[in-house]
This record gives sequence, structure tokens and C-alpha cells, in this order.
Amino acid sequence: MSDEAKPTLLVIDGHSLAFRAFYALPVDSFVNREGQHTNAIHGFISMLLSLVKAEKPTHLAVAFDISRFSFRTREYPEYKGTRSETPVEFVGQIPLLQEALHSMGITTITKEDFEADDILATLAVRGRADGYRVLVVSGDRDAIQMVNDDVTLLYPSARGVSELTRYDRDKVFERYGIEPHQYPEIAALVGETSDNLIGIDKVGEKTAVKWINLYGSLDEVIAHADDIKGVVGDKLREQKDRAIRNRRLNRLVTDVELPVGPGDLDRRPIDEAAVRELFDKLQFRTLLERVLKLAETENPAGAGTTTVDAVEAPSGLPVVRTLVDEELAFWLKKNASDPAAPVGLAVEYGGDSIVGLGISSHDESAYIPWATGRGDYVALEAWLDDSTPKVLHDAKRAYKALSKAGLPLTGIVGDTRVAAWLLRPGRTSFALSDLVYEQLGETLPVGDPNQLVPTDDQIGVATEAWYALRLSESLVEALDEGSRSVLTDIEIPLVRVLGDMELTGVATDRPALAALSTRLGETAAGLATDAFAEIGREVNLGSPKQLQEVLFEQLEMPKTRATKTGYSTDAASLADLQEKHPHPFLDLLLKHRDATKLRQIIDTLEKAVDDNGRIHTTYDQTGTTTGRISSVDPNLQNIPVKAAVGREIRAAFVHGPDYQTLLTADYSQIEMRIMAHLSGDEGLITAFNEGEDLHRFVGARIFGVEPVDVTPAMRTKVKAMSYGLAYGLSAFGLSKQLRIESSEAKQLMTDYFTRFGAVRDYLRNVVEKAREDGYTETIFGRRRPFGDLRSPNRVVRENAERAALNAPIQGSAADIMKIAMLGVRAELDEREMASRVLLQVHDEMIVEVASGELDVVGDIVRRRMSGAASLKVPLDVSVGTGPSWDAAAH
Repeated sequence: MSDEAKPTLLVIDGHSLAFRAFYALPVDSFVNREGQHTNAIHGFISMLLSLVKAEKPTHLAVAFDISRFSFRTREYPEYKGTRSETPVEFVGQIPLLQEALHSMGITTITKEDFEADDILATLAVRGRADGYRVLVVSGDRDAIQMVNDDVTLLYPSARGVSELTRYDRDKVFERYGIEPHQYPEIAALVGETSDNLIGIDKVGEKTAVKWINLYGSLDEVIAHADDIKGVVGDKLREQKDRAIRNRRLNRLVTDVELPVGPGDLDRRPIDEAAVRELFDKLQFRTLLERVLKLAETENPAGAGTTTVDAVEAPSGLPVVRTLVDEELAFWLKKNASDPAAPVGLAVEYGGDSIVGLGISSHDESAYIPWATGRGDYVALEAWLDDSTPKVLHDAKRAYKALSKAGLPLTGIVGDTRVAAWLLRPGRTSFALSDLVYEQLGETLPVGDPNQLVPTDDQIGVATEAWYALRLSESLVEALDEGSRSVLTDIEIPLVRVLGDMELTGVATDRPALAALSTRLGETAAGLATDAFAEIGREVNLGSPKQLQEVLFEQLEMPKTRATKTGYSTDAASLADLQEKHPHPFLDLLLKHRDATKLRQIIDTLEKAVDDNGRIHTTYDQTGTTTGRISSVDPNLQNIPVKAAVGREIRAAFVHGPDYQTLLTADYSQIEMRIMAHLSGDEGLITAFNEGEDLHRFVGARIFGVEPVDVTPAMRTKVKAMSYGLAYGLSAFGLSKQLRIESSEAKQLMTDYFTRFGAVRDYLRNVVEKAREDGYTETIFGRRRPFGDLRSPNRVVRENAERAALNAPIQGSAADIMKIAMLGVRAELDEREMASRVLLQVHDEMIVEVASGELDVVGDIVRRRMSGAASLKVPLDVSVGTGPSWDAAAH
């Protein structure tokens, strides 16, 4: 019987592939309304659907491990002993995955005392004997031994489960230089780190392959051990028992007694009602559509195969045409003239320059090679700068690249990176391929990171533009109305503003930075010398191990919290130790760390100064879960403002030679003002509306004294508590922060809530409402999912509760600052002013003011910032000017 005529048996290692899916997809992006993480289930089912569509198996089963224990651990307790504990987010996903598979008509198999690979090996042997073409899907390399003329292994790549490498006999030989059945012999000699099977010292894969090819088997290698010379021969003779044990343990069992055989695993129809019910519980809208579509269109008994590595894409994928001159102008006129129909746009980068552009409608895609002499691109340049709606992935990067090439980009209406972040703010991956896979259920070919030369099957920028267009529509549809408004009215317009700020940069006093770096280096060296004198020897002050020996053995100081490598020497632990048990060495060590850290900040800044003397940070619009903008490469938000040296660093940020001054403006107590607005507490509202010192006002009511009698110590306690409450600070945390007794901290919080009951009610209700809704929401409608509020794990749940407490406040503050930035930029443009926004740091905006524009710019900034939101209390804005960032502080 030919291979094409044979029935196909597909068997899958459930645990192996589920774990791969778990680590391939962001944990926080897949949480259902009950707090159950679902990324492993989603990734596994998506892979399975692609696999079934590609391979068309007639028979199918998924095998699972019951536990970590088997006959192998009885013989060798250390077997797989190095594997870490199961992540708490993975717990509970396997039973739900099995339930999903059952609803899809797929058999699952487990066997006490055996591993899933033993079940797969047994089914592979029986399937081959019964005339099946067998496909084994496993991420365990031991599965290679199953491969033969009728059994093929599909092995997941390092990128997860969306790409599978097909191992037949030829592929195994090409990769390892041996026959598949010899793989366990190689593994026995070399060892398997993942299984904690230690091999023969000094024996690597090349040596093992040479021996097996020379002698034929492990038994023969050992029999000829005396013939093998050198150190490696000595190790073989000394440690041969390791290899014998490894071979015994890594040999898969092929005769496990199973309740079913290959003939019992025929494909069965799905239980549509059960699938709908479970997928609704898991909140798998896109996957549900794929499951139902596959059930409608596929014939389970059909034959034929396709390549697993092939791209699974819709049949409507447009053919890409390369266009220039009149053909390009005609394409743009035909496909990019409808103001209601966005066009996808993507940029092909070559380092910092543009290599080409991709543009796409739903039906047609075009590639435009780019050249420096742009005479033939008049129509394209006009289109880039007109209001035609354009959708991109990572629009800010494209905006900056085009701007550097002298090409203005307007009409941006969609950014799939930003939209995906708004949908799931906790996600960590924003690769287009990942988003397409998660949102559209389709696989984009991407280059293998292990290959020096990219493969030819990667998609081009024209197809990227097509996917960005489709993905944008799917993401916008998935957003709720409030988040959609935030995307359209705040985040998308901000792309251009942030891009221009990054391109402009901020002028620096490079000699001042260099002098400060030198001084801090000398200070750190002096502190180190003094520290060494205290202990009578030199040590590496940056080595936790050496510091542990000095602090806890030589100086016999009390132990800090335990870690995997001893006891903690982090900043918080050592500061607490110095507070309770002061010692000159520890004091010098902490000062040395401060000096070293500040010098590292300065050195990073110096390296970032360009030829024009300006530093260009990168603002990450998607870098936080709260909505705040973060700064990287270099980070300009981590300069300590309260430290004297921190202020000296800020003094090195100056206005450019063609500008008059820097203007800084920041919000005063914006988070507490938002707290007053959201809680509706009349006491707080009164304090802000009457222009009172908030902390003095609150202190007077808590301590029962007149405002003038509130001491600095009282004010400090009230300030710490007011801000701490918004971050879920407990009485214990407050006592530790203020160095007071827990009883005093508890009484302080009780008195606070007695006087400001609406704050207590708000803080209590915001978490409960988030638990009920599954998300928090800012004043402007930005949502942040909080599925972990229902987590059965107490630590995970309590962390989520603290985050949910503050999310509406921080998120609203972020939205207000962004709206203010948009307003300031819009009015500066409208008035055709030369002044420009340079930096945004937390609640502060820094503007470079052109000569003769100070009064107007000051008015614009105050008005736009204070009017960015309509609250029950005023938004107070402090403004200062000066030649440097520090001098302009207020």
C-alpha cells in the first residue's frame, strides 16, 4: 500500500506541547473571567487545528502524563529532578485542555506508571504494524527513536508550537549522523540535561556519534572501552554505569497495555454544544470560529498531506506586485482614495535606512523598492503626507524612519502594536507574527534565529501591510467602546508627538557630565578604600557571595532574608540592616553603591550623546500596564530628583543654542486629586478646592489639631499613608516605612478612614468591582484586565488586588498627561510656534522655548495641562523656567 493510500494516525504528547505553548504565549494575555490562565490551552488547540488541517489525520489521540512519577523515578529518584516547580499559572490548564479535546471528539490517553512518550511509542509500533502512516508530535528528543520508514516525528521549534520540524529517517541522519533507533545510544553517552541524566564526562555529541558509527551500539562501545585511548577513554571506563543506566531509562516502552488501539482512535464529530460552552468559559472567540469552521469543511476520512511548515494563510492572500512610476500612481489612485477604507503600510528597514515600502488594501498588495533619488515617487510622497487613513504595525518606528528620509507621514489611524497593548496591557510580546497567530489564528513564516542566512519563505513587507490591515480590524473589534476611544483619541495621535520628541532630543552639557562622572568615580574609589580599611582586606563590593562572607561571617551581622544563594545583599535588605544594626563598613558600602549607580547613569547618558550634542531617548508607548509612558535607551525617568547629584545630572540637560530657555511644568499631587475625584470624599475635595496644603489639612483632622499645629512629623506620616493607601499599603508596610510600631500605624489608618470614609469605601469597592467585572477602568475608559483577582493562588490574587487598587488612579493620571501633551503640541502647531515639547517624565513636561515665545508658551502649557480633564477638584500645574532642567525646577 502506498503512503498516500494509508490511513494517518496522529499522536501527540499533551504535556510536552502544552508546556511549549505555555512558554510561547504571554501568560497575562490569556486569563478568563474566572481568573484561570489559558495560554497553554489556547496555544495547544491553535497548533492542533493547524496540524489537523495540514495533515488530515484519519485517527488521532493525545497522551498525557499523570504525574512526574513513573517506573523510571522508582529506579532513579533523581530522574527529571532538576526540573523546576510547575508555574502556578499553568496549574489547572491540563484538565481544561483535556475537557476541550473531549468536546472536539479527540481521545486522550493516560497510563499510571508510564510517561506520555511510552504511550506514543506503543501506538506508533502498533500503528505501523496495522498499516498506518504514523505522525508523532512531541517536544521530547527521546521521541527521535520512534522514527522509521512509517513513523515521522514533528518536533516544535524554539519559538513554540506554531512551527514544527519534520524528522524522517533522512532528516535524523542529516542532523545527527545516525539512524533514529541509535539516538538513545548517543543520549546515553552524552546525557540528557532536561531529564537530569548525567552522561560520560568529556563525551560530547560528536564523540558519541563517532563511537556509535564505529562500534554499532552502546554495548559494543563499552565492550571496546579498553581500545579507546586518552582521558575520554578513562572517563568511559570509570563512568560506563552512567551510560548503561541512561540507556535503560531513555528507552521508550513499546508494549504498554492501553485501553485503546490505533483502530479505536478514528476521528469523531465534535460536540458543538459542549465546544461552545467550554470555549465561552475559556473566552476563545477566535478559536471557537476555527473549530466550527474546520468541523464544517473537513472530511475526517480524507487522504493526502501537506507540509507542516507551510504557511497557514487565507486563500485570499494577495499576490504582491512591485510597483514604481505610473503603475504606482495608478495603484494609489485605485486603492487609496477612499477616506473610509484604510490602507496597510509597512516599512522594510536596512539598519537605520529605508529599503522598501509595502502597501496593501484588502485585495491588492504592492512592494515599492526605495532609492535615494526619489524622482519617481511623487505620487507616493503625496499619499504619505495626505489624510488617507493608514494602518501600521509599530507606527512610531515607521514615522521616524520616514521622517529621517524627508518623508512626512500623516493619516495614521491604526497601530496594531498599540491596539494589542490596549487589549491586553500585560503582554510582553508585540511581534506581528505573535499577534496574527493569537488574534487571527494564522501562522506567519519567520526566519529561524539559528540560521545565518534567512530562508526564502519569510513574508515581505507588502504582506506584512496586508496582515496589519486585517489585524487592526480584528483588534479594534475586540476592544470595548471606552478603550477604542482611548486608542483613537489619545494613543494614535500620540504616535506622532512622541516620534517628534525622540527625533528632536534634548541638548546636553557634555563637559559637565564628564566632570561629574570623574568626580563620582573618585568618590566611589575613596569609599571603597575606606570600606576595605574597616574589614582589613579588599573584596569585590559588587559580589553578593563575597559580601555575604564579610557581613554574616566576618562581621557576624544578623542574617537578612534567605535566597537561593545565601542571604540577600540587595539595597532594601542592607538599608534595613544598617537601620537596625549600623556598622561603618555597611554605611560605606551603601554610599559606594549610590555613587557607582549614579556614575553608571551618567556613563549611559554620555554614550547616548549624538554629534549635535543631543540625547535621544525612546519612549515606549506600550511599556507599562498602567498606561504611563516609559523611557529607554537611555532611561531619562530614573534620574533621582531628590539627591543632590541627581540634580547635578539634570543641570546638564540644557536648551539648545537657538532657544531662549527650558520650561518645566508638572502636576501637583495629581494622584491624590484623582483619588478625591473618584472617591467623591468631601473632605479631600474641600481641601483641594480651597487651595489647602493637602497633607496639613488631612493631618489636622486625623490628629485633632489646628492646621498650623500640624508638625513636620505628623505631615510626613499623613503623606506616606495617603499615597500608600492608593497602592494597597498595609499597616505593617506603613509601620516599616515610617519606622513606627504596627499598632500606631494601624491606629493611624483607622483614624484616617474615620475622617475620610469615602476614601475607605472607594478603595474597598474598586477591587470588588474589578473582581466582578474582570477589569479596572480609568476616567477616560482605558481598561486593564485583572483575571488574577479570581486566582486560587493567594499570592497571585493578593498581588492583583494591590495592582487593581491603584490602576484607575495611575491610569487616569497617564491619560491626563497624554491629553495635555496632545493639546500643547496641537496649539504650538496651530500658532506655528518654534517652541517644542522635548521630554515627558512621570507627571512633568519639559518644553524648549524659542526666543520671544515664553509668555505665550507658558500660557499654553498651563491652560492645556490644567484643562486636560474635568474633575471635581482643580488640576494644579507648577511651571518654572531656566537654562537647564534643574534650574527650571520649581
